[in-house]
Parts: sequence; C-alpha cells; structure tokens
Amino acid sequence: MSNLAINTAQNVNLDYKLIGLGERFVAFLIDGLILLTYITIMENLVALSDIFSTDDWTKRGIIGLVTLPALFYSVLCHILFSGQTIGKMILKIKVVRVDGAPTQWYNLLVRWMLRIVDIWMFFSSIGVLSILLSDKKQRVGDAAAGTVVISVKKKHKITSTILEDLEEDYQPVFTNVTQLTDKDVRIIKEAFTISKKNNDYKTLTLLRNKVSSVLNIESNLYDVDFLNTILKDYNYYTQHM
Repeated sequence: MSNLAINTAQNVNLDYKLIGLGERFVAFLIDGLILLTYITIMENLVALSDIFSTDDWTKRGIIGLVTLPALFYSVLCHILFSGQTIGKMILKIKVVRVDGAPTQWYNLLVRWMLRIVDIWMFFSSIGVLSILLSDKKQRVGDAAAGTVVISVKKKHKITSTILEDLEEDYQPVFTNVTQLTDKDVRIIKEAFTISKKNNDYKTLTLLRNKVSSVLNIESNLYDVDFLNTILKDYNYYTQHM
C-alpha cells in the first residue's frame, strides 16, 4: 500500500493512503450519475415547457446551454470543495498537492484540462496505465499539476500525537515549556492520558512534580490542569516559532 507522508509544523509525520484506480473509478461513476441526472432533468424541463415551444434546432441549442454547467462540474467542485467532488466526498478521498498542502485553483485547472488525455482519449487507457504504473498513483493530469489523491478517512486522532486543539485566542501560561523536546512532550502526553483515563492520581502527581522540577515551575493549578496547560503551551509556542 502506497502512502503519502505529511510532516506537520510540529514535526509529526502523518501517513495518508494514496488512492489508486478502484476508489477513483467509483467516485467517477457517482459523479457521472449526478451529471446524468442533472442533464436528464434539464432536457425534460425544456421539452415539457411551453416557453420553449419552437423548432427542434432552437430547442437543442437551449438544451445545450442549460446543460453546459455539466462540462465544468469537475473543476468547479474541486475548486469550491477544496479538492473534492461529491463522489470524492462520499468515498472520503481528496486531491492534494504532493507535499500534502491544499491545492490551488491553478493545480486543479491543469488537472481538469488534461482529463481529455487521461479519460476521454483511447477509452481512458492512458489514465488507467499512468495510475497503475506511477509510484504515487498519479494520472497524467496529476503529474502535470503536482497533485495526488489521498484518503481522508479519519485514521489519525489528535490524541495519538503531541498535537493539541487550541482556541484562537489561547494565551500561554508557562514560557519555559520550550525547554522540552517533542520526545519529552510525547512521553508526558502518553503518561497524562493513561493516568487521567484510569483515575491514577498518584501518577499524575508524580508526573506533575517531575515536569515542575525540570522546568523549575511553581504553580497553584491542580495536577490535571497543570499538565494540560503544559501541553497546550508547548503547542502554542511551537506553532508560533
């Protein structure tokens, strides 16, 4: 199984599964069904409406006009929904840049324009072969745009890393937490999480005393609040370095 490694601002590596042919094809079929439904509804509305009671050529022109948005469905969805179409949302897959960063509109435009090579020429054989033969499972459009398709199923929980959820207006308390390393914080968080879950107050106190000793901190906060603040402060400072 191929993975895309993304390194966060705090040097935490998260691996995302690269998506190959199967799930992409299913997402393509879902999107195709949505487009077919839209086109069918538009054609029936034009055919049944008295407003368009005119000759066949004019009706065909009107039908072509009202179904024109279907042509741009893929690129518009990818831009509006940050690398996803409705089919990709359902399958929980997403287009990102090869470095893991979110795509820009120009990446998605290049990718969309090359669909003519990948999908519509030679019965999709070029796109299929390029995905199968590429290390990063890229079709020609992906390679040109510098993108890949990854799974966004929640495989990683923030609690399994040293990351913490911080409020936008969070204010740190202890400035010297930067003396700690990522390894230190990972050990603290693991011990803190397990002890809190098991109501092991003795270990929480020992952990708090050890951290206080290392950082030379005195605080009136309770053990849980103190350790939680240490973790959040470390995240705050490493994110703002």
